[in-house]
Amino acid sequence: MPVEVRTRLVDPTDLLDLLPAGTAPLTWLHEGDGLIAWDVAATTTVRGPERFARAQRWWTRFCADAHIDDAVLAPGTGPVAFASFAFDGEAESVITVPGTIVGQRDGKAWITTISPSQPVPTPAVGPLPTPQSRPDYRDLVAAAVEDISAGLLDKVVLARSVSVSGDIDVLRTLRRLTSRYSDCWTFSVHGLIGATPELLVRRTGEQVMSRVLAGTVPRSKDDAESGQLASAMVASDKAREEHAYAVMSVAQALGTHCTDLDVPTEPSVLRLANVQHLATDVHAMLVDDTSVVAIAGALHPTAAVCGTPTERAMQYILAHEGLDRGRYAGPVGWFDANGDGEFGIALRCGQLSVDNSRIDLFAGCGIVAGSDPQSEFEESETKLAAMRWALG
Repeated sequence: MPVEVRTRLVDPTDLLDLLPAGTAPLTWLHEGDGLIAWDVAATTTVRGPERFARAQRWWTRFCADAHIDDAVLAPGTGPVAFASFAFDGEAESVITVPGTIVGQRDGKAWITTISPSQPVPTPAVGPLPTPQSRPDYRDLVAAAVEDISAGLLDKVVLARSVSVSGDIDVLRTLRRLTSRYSDCWTFSVHGLIGATPELLVRRTGEQVMSRVLAGTVPRSKDDAESGQLASAMVASDKAREEHAYAVMSVAQALGTHCTDLDVPTEPSVLRLANVQHLATDVHAMLVDDTSVVAIAGALHPTAAVCGTPTERAMQYILAHEGLDRGRYAGPVGWFDANGDGEFGIALRCGQLSVDNSRIDLFAGCGIVAGSDPQSEFEESETKLAAMRWALG
C-alpha cells in the first residue's frame, strides 16, 4: 500500500496537551513552538561511521515512494522523521517517521497524517547496560589533564552518568522541562529525553545556523552574584580556550558546505535557569543542496562533546571514560523531505529503560590543561541538576 502524507492547518494550542495517554511521544519543543508526534509509519536503525548517509538514503527512498499532499509548504510540514544518532558508530541510531505529527511555529499550526501507520512499538534500542564501577570522575579528569599537559591532545570531553530508579512519568518530565527550560530544545526521541541548550545545526533553505556552547558556570538566584560568575567565566583563559576549540571545529566543518560564514570574534553569555554558558551563534549560507542530516554528520562530533584533535579525543574517550554513551552527546532532532530540519546535541538528558523503571542521566565537561578535577565534578553536578529536577 502506498504511503499517503497529508498536511493541513489547525488552530495553535499547547502542543503537549495533544499527546495521547500511554504513547511513547516524539517531541522537539522550543519556547512553545516545535513538533510533537505519535504512532509509527516507518522506522529503521543504522550503525557505523556511515550512519548519517545510510539514514539519508533510507529517507530519500521513503519520500520518493510517498504521495504528499501538503497545503502548508513550510519547514516541518509534509513527511517528517525524528532521529537520535549514536555518539560513536558502535551504538545504534534510530530514525522514525511518525503516523501523526503536529507542528507549530510563529503563530501557525498544522497537522500531518501519514498512513498506513501503527501504534508506537517498544523503542528500537537495546536494554540499558548494567551499571558498573567506573574510575572516579575526579581521578579520570586528573589523568586527562596530565595527558594534555604531556601533549597527547589539546582537549577532551569526559562524561559521567548516574542512574535513577522509579516509575518515570515521561509526559510530566517533559512538561517540567518545557516550563523551566523553555529557551532550550526539549526532546523525547526513542526513550532519550532531555532539554539541550546546544543547537548543532538548523537548516532552513540556504540558511544554516549552529549554536556553540563551551564554558559553564552556575547561575545564582542573586543577579549580582550571577553577574560576577559570568564575568569570571568570560575572563577565564581556561573557559575561553575550551570555547575557542569548539567554535573552530564547527566553523571548519561548515566551511566544506557553506560560504559567507559569520563567526563572532567574541562569545556572548547564555543565561539559562540554572547555568550560564559561553555561547557563539555561527551563521552561514549553503552552496549546494546538502541536507540537514548530512550537515549534522559533518559537524559531529564537535569539540564541545568530544575534544581536539577530534580523532585522538574520540579514541581517548573510548579507551578511558568507561561509559557507554549510547546516543548521549549525539545529534537529536528532526528533518523533512526538503532537507530542512533541526538537530541539537543530546545533552542535559537521560536514557529510559524499556519499561520506564530506570533512567540513566549523563553530563560531561571539557577538559583542558587548566582544568581542576573538583571544579569539573561540581560542573557535572550542575549539569545533572536539570534532569534531576525534572524527574522530581
